[in-house]
This record gives sequence, C-alpha cells and structure tokens, in this order.
Amino acid sequence: MQRRSRRGPYIAGGLLLLILAVAGVGALMISSAHASLTGDANAIAKIGMPLGGGKIERVTVIGGREQSVVPIKVVGDKIWPTKPIAANEKLKITVVVKRPGWISWLAGKTETLHLNMVTPVASLRSHYLTVKPHQQLMLHFKAPIQVYAYGHPGHLRRHVLPRPEATVPLPRSTPAGAIFVSAQPRKWETSSDALVSWFPAGSKATVVANPGPGAKISPTTPITLTFSKPVSKVLGSRRPAIGGAQGHWQTLNDHAIVFQPQDYGYGLATTVHVALPSDVRLVGGQQGLSSEGSWTVPGGSTTRLQQMLALLNYLPLNFDYAGKGVGLTPSEQLEAAVKPPAGHFTWRYPNTPAALKSVWQPGAFGTVTKGAIMAFEDSNGMTPDGTPGPAVWRALIQAVLAGHKSSFGYTFVSVSEGSPETENTWHNGKTVESGLVNTGISSAPTAQGLFAVFEHAPSVTMSGTNPDGSTYSDPGVPYVSYFNGGDALHGFIRGSYGFPQSLGCVEMPYSEAGAVYPYTPIGTLVDVT
Repeated sequence: MQRRSRRGPYIAGGLLLLILAVAGVGALMISSAHASLTGDANAIAKIGMPLGGGKIERVTVIGGREQSVVPIKVVGDKIWPTKPIAANEKLKITVVVKRPGWISWLAGKTETLHLNMVTPVASLRSHYLTVKPHQQLMLHFKAPIQVYAYGHPGHLRRHVLPRPEATVPLPRSTPAGAIFVSAQPRKWETSSDALVSWFPAGSKATVVANPGPGAKISPTTPITLTFSKPVSKVLGSRRPAIGGAQGHWQTLNDHAIVFQPQDYGYGLATTVHVALPSDVRLVGGQQGLSSEGSWTVPGGSTTRLQQMLALLNYLPLNFDYAGKGVGLTPSEQLEAAVKPPAGHFTWRYPNTPAALKSVWQPGAFGTVTKGAIMAFEDSNGMTPDGTPGPAVWRALIQAVLAGHKSSFGYTFVSVSEGSPETENTWHNGKTVESGLVNTGISSAPTAQGLFAVFEHAPSVTMSGTNPDGSTYSDPGVPYVSYFNGGDALHGFIRGSYGFPQSLGCVEMPYSEAGAVYPYTPIGTLVDVT
C-alpha cells in the first residue's frame, strides 16, 4: 500500500508564517519611521525622532492675538522660546522632520507634525486669605509654579524657585492688607498681576482698600474695596457714599467693589472720603482699623494753570502747544492739569511794559498768576481770592471746554513815587491814561510792590484814623480800586497833585480817576515803585 507525502501542508504553513513575519517587520518599520511632537513639563514642546534618527528641518511656532511668529530655539529635542510668552497663550507648533535615507523609501522623505496647545496658567485657590496673629502668609496654587513675584504694579519682586511648588510664602507687616502677585508655571512665561488680600481672623468684617487710605491719588483713580466677607452680607444693596465725586460703584466679584470716577471724578485739590458701616474695619483708616478712610487729590500744576489762563485771555500772553494739544474732554483736561503738555508762551500785545515782563515767570505762582485767577473768579461769579481750589479748577476746565474766553483784555497800572508822582495805565498794548497822583505821606506811606485789585466800586465811604489820632469819614469817594489793604486807586479833590498827600491811597483828579476806573476791574495789577 502506497503512503501520501505530508510536506505540502508544512511548506504552506511556513510560507504563511514568513509572510506574517515580513508584514510585522514592515509594520514595525513604518510605525518607527514616524516622529512625534508632544507637550513638555518645562519647554514649549518635545520632538521625538524616528527610528534610526533623522533631522529637524524646520520649527515654527505661531501665537498671540495677531498670530505672529514666536521666536524659539531648539536645544536637543526640546523647543524653547527666546522671549517671554504670556500665560494662557494659544500656540500653533509646526515641525518638519527629515527621515533617514534607509527608511525614506518606505515612509517618505519628510514628515510634518502639528501641535496646538495653550501655555499653562498659574491659578490661586483663593485671593482672600484669613491669617491668624503671627501666622505666615501663604499662597496656595492649584498646580505647582516655578516663578512668582509680589509687590506693587510695575515694581514686583521676582523669585525663581529651585523646584516647582504649589505653596509659597509672602511677607506681611500688617494684620490685613493687599498685595499684587503674579506667578508662572514655566520660567519663560509672563502673566498679569492679581490682587491678593488678607484679613485678620475673627467675626468682624474687614476691608482692604487699594490704593490704601492716606495715599495721594489722581482725580480719576479707581478706589477698590475688598471685603473679608461677601459684599452682600456686609453692605447689602447699599454702597459707600463719596461726597461730590462723579462716578459709580461697580461689583468686581463677591468680595470686591470698585468706584470708577467719571467726567471730573473727584476734582482737583480735594480730599476724598469713604465711610463704611460702623461695624466694618477699614485697614489703614483714620484711626488704624476704622470705618472711614480718606485720600488726597493734589491740585493741578501751576504751569497748566497758567496755560489755561492764557488760553482764556486772562494773561497778557498767548500759549501754543508743542504738539496736538489737549483733548476736549474732562478726563483729558484733568490729566493735563496734573501733567501739563509742552508748549511756549509769547507776549500777546506790543509795547508790553518792561516791569510787567520782569515779574512774569512760567511755572512759578506769583502775583501775575494770582491776579489772573482773581479776574477769572470775578468774571464767573466766584469769590475772587486768587486761590486755585477745586471749584476754580473745575470752572477753568469747563471754560476751556466751552471756549468761554475773556473779552476784556489786560491792564497794568504803574504808579511812580518819584518827583512828580505819576500813574500810567496800560491796556492791550497802549497807554490809555496817565497823569499826576498823590501817594501816602511819610507817616502813612503807600506800600511799594506789585498788587492785584481785590475790590472795585464806583463810590465808597472811606474812614479811618489820622496820624494825629483824630478820625475821618469821607463819603462818596469815587472810582475806587482797592489793591493792598486800605490802599486804593481813587478820585479825590486836592489843590494840586504829584507829591505825597494821602494816607496810603493813590489819589487822582476826578477826571483822571474816572478814565482809569473802567480799566481796573478785580485782578488788575498795580505796580508801585
């Protein structure tokens, strides 16, 4: 009986195994020929090269709102930025890798990899901390960070940790307070500042203000109040009163509200008061931890004061901006009051008296500036004291915005105590009146110097004491312009003029005094030499 051979099945099985082995090797080769691009714990990203090596031909990182190229460098297999990148920044990474020649026939000469990612963000577990006496102030982050900074905006102290930490300490010198903090999970990141507030332990509500009470602020500086307890529990629906300020309160979050000034805000040369309920402690308040705080808004600069007075024709000068000038909004005018724009003054009228030019000094508050303020106050129904208080600053800004200029012009009266004694009244570039006058006798002299007229009346009763002790009362003295205490320009009947006869006033014949009077309203400068 003949047997059949079984080699056929074995050969077929071997061939099948060989085919499977070759396919497996091919699949392994193909899979190993691929590079990889993944995120990294320290760098932007990490490149995994194909089996047998390869070459990185190009790396591009696009980021930012404008989707611009982010400068980077490749060190080893990692991609690093060469300039800081903001936290929470969307990045698009593209890497082109050239495969080694022995495998390029199978998988292609190059491979392009893509990775979209967002730079990590440092997030605090809480921005409101309760600290017991002598307890260390600690910041707790939701994930470890490598860099953190603290202090005031623009002046934060930066600290690089030897290894990533989720909890870091902060210094404190007060039971409660606030400090700006920034932190980055990566050394090459930047981040925005966040305000962290801490409060003493206890049941009473505590408030931290930023800026702190007692600070100098601008007319448009927001005041933020951060509460240790939810605002709704401390204030309900009420909000603190800020007397005279233009603006409104906004809610930032459950624990914080901010007053946002509008238009003229707090005004210039003012004190801002914020009063809270009596059971609330305001850190740094007027008596330490009290319920009321105050802030000071300085007045504007003398330079800007003079610029506006010149623009409104209350000075004998023109002012021209070096640039585009100041915008016609209250906020822009307030900013210019604190930081005056560049420009230059020029004399408005021809033949300006040398004595007037000699007493003018840009940026210095003197009698010229005081007289101009008095003239402005008088023209606008205000008490002419020559002091640039809050009401004067606001009125000046309003006049500039409305273009309300003086149409009177400018007067300068020169009184000479020579021999003979004379007056010269200069107005808008020319002498409008001059003549003989009488000044004070030796026992009641007329003070020399530069003065501003502070009272202007067509007729007054003058009374006082004579050098011999007797008294006098002269009704109906005409054309009176008081410029220094009881000294005034006015009309008075004498037998002659040109030498000392008065008790300190500058006396003129009625006709001369009547001609001078219309040119000497409040604020007019009188120079006695």
